[in-house]
Amino acid sequence: MTILLSARQVSKQFTGLLAVNQVDVDVAAGSVHGIIGPNGAGKTTFFNLVSGLLPPTSGTLTLDGHEITGAAPYERTRLGVARTFQNIRMFSDMTVVENVMTGMHTRLESSGLAALLRLPAFRREERAAKAKAMELLEFVRLADKAGLRSGDLSYGDQRRLEIARALAGNPRLLLLDEPAAGMNPTETRDLAALLRQVARRDITLLLVEHNMGFVMDLCDRITVLNFGRKIAEGTAREVRDDPAVIEAYLGTKVAERLAKAHGA
Repeated sequence: MTILLSARQVSKQFTGLLAVNQVDVDVAAGSVHGIIGPNGAGKTTFFNLVSGLLPPTSGTLTLDGHEITGAAPYERTRLGVARTFQNIRMFSDMTVVENVMTGMHTRLESSGLAALLRLPAFRREERAAKAKAMELLEFVRLADKAGLRSGDLSYGDQRRLEIARALAGNPRLLLLDEPAAGMNPTETRDLAALLRQVARRDITLLLVEHNMGFVMDLCDRITVLNFGRKIAEGTAREVRDDPAVIEAYLGTKVAERLAKAHGA
């Protein structure tokens, strides 16, 4: 098993709060890895440490063996890290295809002057970028809406557009921040099917999600956080049956009753 992303003893201290406490996580290349936990468990903070939005207080992060602990978000993007956000972020007044093309900005080679003067090299690159954007829109089933204003898309389609834009940067690791949030059951099933297709493109997925059914069905491996610490890790079945996980979500008394019932 090849490890693409590795976190070692990663911690994040805010004033009076240790949000992430010496967490170790290994994400295998080509896998779908979930981070779950009750509210306040430190999931989002850990996610922001991986993406570079926050610096860790201590610990190290490596991507494909290269340390990225102090790398800025744009540097991680160039190394193959992309992310989506819980609250959809897009250019609402731009078209759908234009939004996808913005995801390629770190891969384009033409200078600002070439773009300003619309030199032949820039126009060639722009045509290639648009062609690739259309391929990605076809992949996420939005090609027929390429010319629409992005802000006019349905919520589910906006999620798909956000994924297409993230894929435009040719990521090796795609970070998904609560991708199923706000979706109805049909949209959630469709999203799971899309993410499986993304994973088949040799893109590793790391996601934070509250929808337990979605996580259990989609993820190869799951890490559970509670009060900033890792309390369990394993397959969906291993995590689901772990007493520490049951206690974290349901409380000590419920966990004890379930343990007695299982023992009986």
